[in-house]
Amino acid sequence: MGIAKRLGIDPQVLTLAIARMTESIGNSFLIVVLPLFIGSDALAGSTFGLTEVAVTGIVLSLFGFVNSPLQPFTGRLSDQTGRRKVFVLVGLVLIGVASFSYSLATTYWHLLGLRAVQGVAGALIIPTTVALVNDLASSANRGGNMGTYNTFRLAGFGAGPIAAGAMVAGGPYAFSLGSLDVAISGFDAAFYFATTTATVSFVLVSALIRDPDTVEADDEGFGGIAVFDRSGRGVLDPVFTLGVASFFMAVGIALFATLGDIINARLDQGPTLFGLEFAAFILAQIFLQAPIGRATDLYGRKQFIVLGLVLLVPTTFVQGVILDPWLMIVARFAQGVAGALVFAPALALAGDLAPDGRSGSTLSVLTMAFGFGVAFGPLASGFLVQLGFVVPFAFGAALAAVGVVLVWTQVEETVTTTRSILPTD
Repeated sequence: MGIAKRLGIDPQVLTLAIARMTESIGNSFLIVVLPLFIGSDALAGSTFGLTEVAVTGIVLSLFGFVNSPLQPFTGRLSDQTGRRKVFVLVGLVLIGVASFSYSLATTYWHLLGLRAVQGVAGALIIPTTVALVNDLASSANRGGNMGTYNTFRLAGFGAGPIAAGAMVAGGPYAFSLGSLDVAISGFDAAFYFATTTATVSFVLVSALIRDPDTVEADDEGFGGIAVFDRSGRGVLDPVFTLGVASFFMAVGIALFATLGDIINARLDQGPTLFGLEFAAFILAQIFLQAPIGRATDLYGRKQFIVLGLVLLVPTTFVQGVILDPWLMIVARFAQGVAGALVFAPALALAGDLAPDGRSGSTLSVLTMAFGFGVAFGPLASGFLVQLGFVVPFAFGAALAAVGVVLVWTQVEETVTTTRSILPTD
């Protein structure tokens, strides 16, 4: 924790980041395990007239479509009560219970119900943990704290799928408990592992995290998301603008995942190279989120966001024309650099703008927008690719270009500095 303080990172933020990383490992297991589980013989009953592939897409997308619209309400409720920790703990309990319950599921309806429960859990956890980071940080180190938090969270999200396939393939597992011989399938082992990571995260948050004393309950009601700038300095509210930019970014980075089979055939590659291409984006995020976040505390936030959105245009579009697997890895890594330049700085800038006691509702605009983007991107690419392989990537690049214009014209800098990473004339 001494290193954290020297880097300007609040020790509680580091603990919260580790807790989210632990929970993310188990939760991201399900991205790999659930499609395999649906494709196995473990489930019975109706598929609602849909193919297993369609059911898989609905089950995976349901998490985002449930949690995203709920985030402004849970974020605002945490503002009203002046408490964040209890929302995180309840969410972790729901994540753990749902993860264990997958081992008892026998029909497709069970999966839909459990995934919806996890969506509610995500709505309780996501905006309140980001608000906690914002509350624990100051304007002088908010970027570094946001970057560190996102680094650990993404590390967990990236590590989970790598281990999940191996755990499922390694089953069944046999062991003895005294005189009792026990055997569990690879699927059940993965579900139990996800339950364990949620439990560990619960223990960390329960024992080591406290609500900041400086946060006071805000009883001004729920209100709504401001779309237009009430100050008269611009047309759109700056937080809303950052939310739109986060949505555009999330759509662009989520286009890739749905097209695995098409990309493998187009590039004449196997699933291993596709996995490397997918992981390249996450690796860039892990390496760069924290240093970029700290840099925004020195050089300002807006210029990093603009630079990231500008870089997102070519790095997204080029994925639609590349024919070499290794160039695709480079493009995905570069797209990850662009994402790192946008996400943590945008959260930090929105945190700077958040009124006292309203971190939850303010930052939930960005987390909700990102969640919707991640859910919408795969659906958009599945439809648009029928018009041509390059079309979904051109669509994502166009959204990023619109994001550049919006942030450049509608968002003002919040950090006072004389240094700049972009030319000023």
